[in-house]
Amino acid sequence: MKKKYTYLIVIFLIVASLVAFGRIAGNGFINYDEELYITKNDHVKSGINTESIKWAFSAVVCSNWHPLTLLSHTLDWSLFQGNAGGHHLVSLLLHIGAVVLLFLFLNRTTKNIWPSAFAAALFALHPLRVESVAWAAERKDVLSMFFGLASIYAYACYAKSSKLSRYFLCLIFFTLSLMSKPMLVTLPFVLLLLDYWPLGRWTKKMSAPIKSRDSVIGRLLWEKVPFLFLAIVSSVVTIWAQKMGGSVASMERLPFPVRISNAITSYVSYLGKTFWPADLAVFYPFEFSIPLWQILIACFILTGITIIVISATKKSPFLFVGWFWYLGTLIPVIGLVQVGKQAMADRYTYLPSIGIAIMLAWGIPLLFPRKDDIRKKILLPTATAILIILSVLTWHQCSYWKNSKNLWNHTLEVTKDNFFANNNLGIILFDEGKNKEAIDHYNDALRITPDYFEAYGNRGNAYAGIGQYQQAIEDYTKAIYLKPYRAEGYYTRGTAYGKLLGQYKLAIDDFNVVIGLKPDYIKAYNNRGLSYYGLGQYQLAIDDFSKAIGMKQDYADAYNNRATVYLKQGNNEIGCGDAQKACALGNCKTLEEAKAKGICF
Repeated sequence: MKKKYTYLIVIFLIVASLVAFGRIAGNGFINYDEELYITKNDHVKSGINTESIKWAFSAVVCSNWHPLTLLSHTLDWSLFQGNAGGHHLVSLLLHIGAVVLLFLFLNRTTKNIWPSAFAAALFALHPLRVESVAWAAERKDVLSMFFGLASIYAYACYAKSSKLSRYFLCLIFFTLSLMSKPMLVTLPFVLLLLDYWPLGRWTKKMSAPIKSRDSVIGRLLWEKVPFLFLAIVSSVVTIWAQKMGGSVASMERLPFPVRISNAITSYVSYLGKTFWPADLAVFYPFEFSIPLWQILIACFILTGITIIVISATKKSPFLFVGWFWYLGTLIPVIGLVQVGKQAMADRYTYLPSIGIAIMLAWGIPLLFPRKDDIRKKILLPTATAILIILSVLTWHQCSYWKNSKNLWNHTLEVTKDNFFANNNLGIILFDEGKNKEAIDHYNDALRITPDYFEAYGNRGNAYAGIGQYQQAIEDYTKAIYLKPYRAEGYYTRGTAYGKLLGQYKLAIDDFNVVIGLKPDYIKAYNNRGLSYYGLGQYQLAIDDFSKAIGMKQDYADAYNNRATVYLKQGNNEIGCGDAQKACALGNCKTLEEAKAKGICF
């Protein structure tokens, strides 16, 4: 009978998750990291091949090294191309896989099916999961969690029967998880908690002789050494990748007291959103001056809960395990080492939320008498109502992720002084040709954050779009002043000098800086070539176009531009050949012009 219930619960978890998140299959991509990971990533769009596999294991994308995530995106593109629904569906299936693994682990180790089912369902259906599941760029989250929970389940099998093969399987899944996202670097700590409860590997030996007890404890600790080694390696690689990607991953950007204050209040904010999941946003701006009373209240709440769970450890070990699971697994992303501009993020609750789910699933029944009829009359309908409400909220939250415009408009509605949302909404309006509206949002972003590098560059593009070229140049120059080590600022200004103002020498100066900072900046070679062409320095132009083609064999614009120069020089044979290659790759402008002049037939 119990096995029958197990199957039914697995089916329920799958169906409920599909219903709650199903609408994401109709959502599109958004303009937040998904261009870098998917829609404008030529390596991903090339499909699974030797080169893309090599790239996945060597590339740093969005300041992260996670080869399995990149391979999963590449495989998705091979299957679904630009159909965003297919990408979202795969993320949902990975989430469902993680949910089922969590239920099977809890049920196997606790022998308590209903709390296990509720904990898994709470984890599965909560609106805080939407960011991890509905955001295609967060594939790393669901992929890492799937392998992480597979590792935990394999560990439970190993704990029951200490076979070396099961131990290595656990290590393999842990490695795969880290290669998807380094969030699970805290797994060695989690395994020690699980050794205490529900596996009971600590408590079973506490009555043994001291020597035997010490031997058992030593063995439990030594078991975690390979996991700890992998976690340390992953952490070092992550710090390296953050520096390579130019992301903020140091103790210098924000004063440590500010980061401590944000971390303390974020712990309580995440709890608040767990119990009252309202005003969820994709980006929460950082508050640099949190009121002292908020910090003190947060300290009081955290300290109070910690004291309660420690005092109840013997009678209710699941409270201890759940609470310290929550506290411990949030440490890598709580902001002590600041990465990015956000104060907190819904996706960061993906792993820690399991600890709270365990506390609620096993803790709430303790509030009621141990009479089956009373618990059935109260707990079952209450749990059902909670899960239905969460599912509806999740279904509704998924609608905000339908497209970029919906997402950023919603973010502006539920947050205040959100410079990041204003900037990204401005990008959308600019792409729609609504330059003046875009400028309004860039102005708002810069009013909130006057040193916002990206907003200056984007506003410059919008000013250029309405013919205010001098204002555009001023914005590009301001961006360069703020971040003189960023190649993008020089590139956009150089492009404006060359294409918009015809000031080719100034353009070449900027492109020289770009190439000096980033020698593989392909578009800089192409645009510098155009500037040389504008000055009549044809051979230098050809050299730059050839360099661009050498780095990107299917660069249609570079073939087209080189064809133009060769034809200008009267070298019709090579010029026509380049024009035909460009046309085959999608740029037929020069070939059509040549045919109109009676050549290149």
